Amino acid sequence: MAELSKEELIQQKLDKLKADYYAHLPDEIDQLIALTKKLKNEESSREKFHELHVRLHKITGSAGTFGSNNLSAHARKLERKVKNWLQDPLSEITRDEIKLFITTIKQLKKDLNNELNHVNKHKFSLVPSNTGPAPSKTYNIWIVDDDTFLVDELSYQIESFGYKTRKFNKLSALKLALKSNEPDLILLDVIFENDEKSTDLISLMPELNSSRSPIIFMSSTDEFDTRIKAAQIGAQGFFIKPLDVPSLINRVVQLFERKRAPAKRVLIVDDDKRLAEHYRLVFESANIEAEILENPTEIINKVNQFRPELILMDLYMPDYFGPDLAGVVRQYENWASLPIVFLSSETDLDKQIDAMQYGADDFLTKPISDSQLLSAVRSRINRARQLEALISRDSLTGLLKHSSIKDAVENEISRAQRNQSSVSVAMLDIDSFKQVNDTYGHATGDVVICAIAMLLRQRLRQYDIIGRYGGEEFVIILPECSLQQTLQILDDVRQRFSTVKFRHQDSEFCCTISIGFAMNTDFPGRNGSELLIQADNALYYAKRTGRNQTINAHQLTEMSESYE
Repeated sequence: MAELSKEELIQQKLDKLKADYYAHLPDEIDQLIALTKKLKNEESSREKFHELHVRLHKITGSAGTFGSNNLSAHARKLERKVKNWLQDPLSEITRDEIKLFITTIKQLKKDLNNELNHVNKHKFSLVPSNTGPAPSKTYNIWIVDDDTFLVDELSYQIESFGYKTRKFNKLSALKLALKSNEPDLILLDVIFENDEKSTDLISLMPELNSSRSPIIFMSSTDEFDTRIKAAQIGAQGFFIKPLDVPSLINRVVQLFERKRAPAKRVLIVDDDKRLAEHYRLVFESANIEAEILENPTEIINKVNQFRPELILMDLYMPDYFGPDLAGVVRQYENWASLPIVFLSSETDLDKQIDAMQYGADDFLTKPISDSQLLSAVRSRINRARQLEALISRDSLTGLLKHSSIKDAVENEISRAQRNQSSVSVAMLDIDSFKQVNDTYGHATGDVVICAIAMLLRQRLRQYDIIGRYGGEEFVIILPECSLQQTLQILDDVRQRFSTVKFRHQDSEFCCTISIGFAMNTDFPGRNGSELLIQADNALYYAKRTGRNQTINAHQLTEMSESYE
């Protein structure tokens, strides 16, 4: 028998979960009937009314998710009635009303049999996963502009960052090429010689409209109408000539990094275990990591451990109110900006607004389709990542800023100490960089800085951490890296950078880098700041003794001890 694919395995789990849900639903309705029979028009029944509301609330949300919208709608009507009872004085509830309510729930059970026949005819369909390209992929960029000199210059600079380019001087040539191939990105000029705007012509180019290739527009004028049309086409960037090449390259890098970004992480807080497991499987099918929190009192420990990028939280749970849990999360500075989305069958707009005042970012109503849930979660996490990048990343290189990379060093050293693992911290500096700026200008210097940033992104492992420490100096964190691996990775970067050719007008030149690094295993008990000092000392020694070399801080310690 052929081995099942990941999607088929998840599909099996979803189908089993669905069958299990409907197998237990008749018992759940029986419990509703038993609970309702215990109701009395007394204050002592308030707790039972609250339990009844929670149980109906769960059915309202879960039944639709598992394929029965009719059952969900029936449960919602009952839930609203119970909610009204809870809001009004219990003395006004008559015994006849309770009997009628019991009869309605019994009818709900009869309706369930009819619903099962309908639901079983419909299978869940998974949303196709988007794993993105492998990190080792060579990206292809097409440059479309009738300015031959600009196309050649852009092609040269882009290829120096490790990309492949293809040049087009006419839209007709681009249209023909798109019929048989798609690039990873298109750089497209807005106005050609004949003064026709490419944004107008795109409506006549179904190949480009249907292409999955992101588009970045270039223009010599900054007109609002042109930007609107670019936005309608889905442009991922709009740059004004003369082009700021480092900024353009940075945007290109950001677009490609999104494709190879680590999996999104979602924490599900819902007391309905089957429904929570359904959501988890749906996220897994879309390559989103998801974990379920069963004990709300452990929410902060779970958040610190799992570090989710979004919390998906039910509003009503037996022991805790969702907004109260959200308020607890917001008490911790580290998680003050963590996106929290309520997912509930509550349809009262005023109650939704009240709930969001506790610090939630969105409110989704159960039942919700799998595709709608995925779209909402992806959009929210993507936006959070963009905002985080603006706050913590350097605008020129897109790498972590000084303070952020220092924090990252401290975090990784602490993690390594807990796990008893190794971590290497390296400091890197571009040799004779002042001479580059003085000779070729600061704009060219920015290109050199972007080039080393791009090379680091390409050559380091996906879980390594890179930051711009200041000016032409960078910090690299290599978790779980042995001495041999550290030397191999850093020397690979150093040697490759020395072969990159930069061009200024009619002249070409190359640059080199010096690197100093320190390993936590060589300096036990040292914190992040102390390890950075050791790496900086090694970097200073590398530059003082000839540049373009990699020095281990432990070597300096051994040399010092030998000298003594």
